[in-house]
Amino acid sequence: MAGFLSDLVQYQKLLLMIMVLGIGGTHLAGFQMSVINYASPYVQKFINETWLERYGSVLHQETLTLLWSFIVSMYCVGGMIGCLCSGYLTAKYGKKKCLLFNDVVLIAATLHTGFSRRAKSFEMILIGRFLEGISAGIHMNAHVQYAGEISPKKLRGFINVTSSVFLALGKAVARILGLRGLLGTEDMWNVLLSFSGLVALIQLLFLPFFPESPPYLLLQKGDKAGCLKAMKQLWGEGNYHTEFDDMMKEKAVTKGTKIMNVLEVLKEPSVYPQLSTMLLLLLSLQLCGLSAITFYTSEIFQTASLQESIIPYVSLGVAISELISIILCSSIIDRFGRRILLWGGYLLMALILVLLETSLLLSDQFLWMRYCSVILIFLFIIAYGIGPAGAVASVMNEIFTLSTRSSAFVIGGIVIWLGLTFTGMIFPFAVMLLGPFCFLIFIAVLIISAVLIYLFLPETKGKSTSEITEEFKTCQFKKKRHQTVEKNATEEKTFCTKL
Repeated sequence: MAGFLSDLVQYQKLLLMIMVLGIGGTHLAGFQMSVINYASPYVQKFINETWLERYGSVLHQETLTLLWSFIVSMYCVGGMIGCLCSGYLTAKYGKKKCLLFNDVVLIAATLHTGFSRRAKSFEMILIGRFLEGISAGIHMNAHVQYAGEISPKKLRGFINVTSSVFLALGKAVARILGLRGLLGTEDMWNVLLSFSGLVALIQLLFLPFFPESPPYLLLQKGDKAGCLKAMKQLWGEGNYHTEFDDMMKEKAVTKGTKIMNVLEVLKEPSVYPQLSTMLLLLLSLQLCGLSAITFYTSEIFQTASLQESIIPYVSLGVAISELISIILCSSIIDRFGRRILLWGGYLLMALILVLLETSLLLSDQFLWMRYCSVILIFLFIIAYGIGPAGAVASVMNEIFTLSTRSSAFVIGGIVIWLGLTFTGMIFPFAVMLLGPFCFLIFIAVLIISAVLIYLFLPETKGKSTSEITEEFKTCQFKKKRHQTVEKNATEEKTFCTKL
């Protein structure tokens, strides 16, 4: 731990850049995804009042629900569009310029939501949420890649996990500002929705003082001097030789290879193992049961006889627990590695869900079980934060080369946004049909994911991108060789039978 803390002191400029990247990166996505829940009743009332003032009649509940669903879904639609654009934009203009442009888009989006109340136009909220979605689709991909590319090898796991830390921080900030004692009121909901514009402005002012990522400058632009200057600026004198040698090796391997687009990546067989690994990690993260826990949290707190006024603060405690556990993950990931945090985390989460399922089924017979359910929710969130929440982002950043990373993140981003849309639409119906038994689905997913990760995911800790790529190729070669041996054995057996 002492060595880890000394490294943090040594790389002060790098940590400052991580702060600037984070607050204008995944922090905003976490904030925007969570804050809409706190503004929901006030926005719906505003829509009704605006409609009444314009047309002299009150909206039917079905029409109001439809308009509200459009506002919510526009964020996901914009997210998918932004994600599709992010691969091309980051490859052509670099992560830094991409994020700066994105800040301008986000400020324009929050101006729409901020002034919608004064303009008496709910359409401005719709436009604002759509632009915020586009911004989120771009900055989530750009931030994660940017952070991974500016990190030295010995801090790579820690730096990669910071994207998850800021995502959890965004959720916590949304819950804090959404409290009724702060901005979660009828008079301040438009200020609450437009808060992310202030954060984007901070990044827009400070990010220009930091360099573009060294791998992008060397491998994509061929700017060796610019790469060395960026490494010295971020890491200090004499702390970059190993990483520079690794980049030169990657440049030699990928010489003449341009950054591939999405279709080229999908057609490239050598990338299939990495793509399969990424899809496994993302799908397991989407279906790990976090959505079910979030859905049942308020109900469980109510059945535990918690006062209505206290429940928002307990929910805030859940968000802070997630944040603290991911910070803990960032401090141990370079010591324990990625694999054990993933498969171990999933098995622990499965065990907690089994206990939670049991406590929910027995809560009517044993009243003390309700308090056990509250404790198990906190334990589940902590296990999620220490394990997969941080490790998934790190592995995704490490298994792809620069030529495939942007497009791979586009594919991964589309999976995330489709997953958010799918779970948002299907999960409430699953709860209606299955009730607490819906946890059985997530328990099965967690166990299967843990087994697959244990069997097939190579450890990426302390390895260069070239070494990780070679390890995937070796695994693929062994598989092909095994298939060839089996085929030859079958042919030989057939030949002997004919004789």
